[in-house]
Amino acid sequence: MKFKQPFATKKGDTGNGATSTVAAEAAQAPTTKPVDKALDYFDFDSLLRPEEREVRDRVRAFVETEVTPVINEYWEKDETPMFLLKKLAALNICGGSIQGYGCPGFSPLLTGLVQFELTRGDGSIGTMFGVTSGLGMMSIYLCGSETQKQQWLPRLARMEAFCAFGLTEPYIGSDASHIQTTAKKVGDTYVLNGAKRWIGGATFADVTVIWAQDDQTGQVGGFLVEKDTPGFYPTKMKGKLALRALPNADIKLENCVIPASNRLEKANSFRDTAAVLRATRLGVAWAAIGHAQAAYELALAYAKKRHQFGRPIAGFQLIQEKLVKMLAELEYMKITTAHLSRLSETPSKLTDGMASLAKMNNAAKARQIVAIAREILGGNGILLEHHVMRHFADMEAVYSYEGTNEINTLVVGREITGLQAFA
Repeated sequence: MKFKQPFATKKGDTGNGATSTVAAEAAQAPTTKPVDKALDYFDFDSLLRPEEREVRDRVRAFVETEVTPVINEYWEKDETPMFLLKKLAALNICGGSIQGYGCPGFSPLLTGLVQFELTRGDGSIGTMFGVTSGLGMMSIYLCGSETQKQQWLPRLARMEAFCAFGLTEPYIGSDASHIQTTAKKVGDTYVLNGAKRWIGGATFADVTVIWAQDDQTGQVGGFLVEKDTPGFYPTKMKGKLALRALPNADIKLENCVIPASNRLEKANSFRDTAAVLRATRLGVAWAAIGHAQAAYELALAYAKKRHQFGRPIAGFQLIQEKLVKMLAELEYMKITTAHLSRLSETPSKLTDGMASLAKMNNAAKARQIVAIAREILGGNGILLEHHVMRHFADMEAVYSYEGTNEINTLVVGREITGLQAFA
């Protein structure tokens, strides 16, 4: 993994959204360098189809040339590098496994690998991409009408527009099936009232999927709220110490009127919401591995070059033990999550519990790996210039979002016992 000096900018890069020569080359030419055994100990690369490897390498090249050299500056300043998202569009990867509508139609495994590679570079970029390409677009694809799909999916796939996903509320977090936001049918409109919290990208998204209790059905429904709709007020949250280059928003919905045609016609209960979450939860499991992979690579490289007591610290037993423990967890996570991704090619084979177990396990293990990496770097581990602390902080967010460790545990427990442990 190539890590250049922090805060560096490339000559001619104005940050105005134009695709640079480097980005264009990354979009066209995959890397061809041989795989380092220490970075792919179980030969995970051999499990990939040629087309999966080619796209994976293009995304990796983009991350190394475009994201890593500049991301620390934006992370530290709590700013969003929007120009990177526009450059990312040149890779033609948005929409993942969605078929048609200008989407790439990737395999589930390749969709996960894209999330892995982007997060391996930076969690904020990976999450921003994942919200549009995953949660947002999958909501429309799985629950929307044909008209809604035609209206939004091609634009989102080209990244000419962005989408946010509004489920979590200030007082309703894990208990998402009992959200308090309401949607009241009035003639040929719906009037939305309520609040949402932690909504990634909502301050700039062109459309936000708002989940609310539909007064017509008494069930949870999905509603497309376009940017600048009166009564829709997204405000950037302050003081966030993880995923700092991603703006999360508090949203107020005060008599927000939308056309009745903006209701997702196939979103008729929380089961439909859960189907979207199940379809995207493996992406979060891959994101956790991306943070872990970056932390391991950074720690290994640092241990080889850092000298103490007259030799590299990588030559000491305690450091080698730490590195091997990190590697063991990392390699097993990659193999098992790849297996689940292949299983999900037949949607009925991936259960809620399987997706939850992958997210729960990977987030917990990745959290341990980034912590060990921080230890190996010693005091330098808390300096942003070494990148590890950014992954350390960002991993705390991954550990909690898309289902906390506890909730995902209980989803699996329910599936294996047949008994629900929470109301």
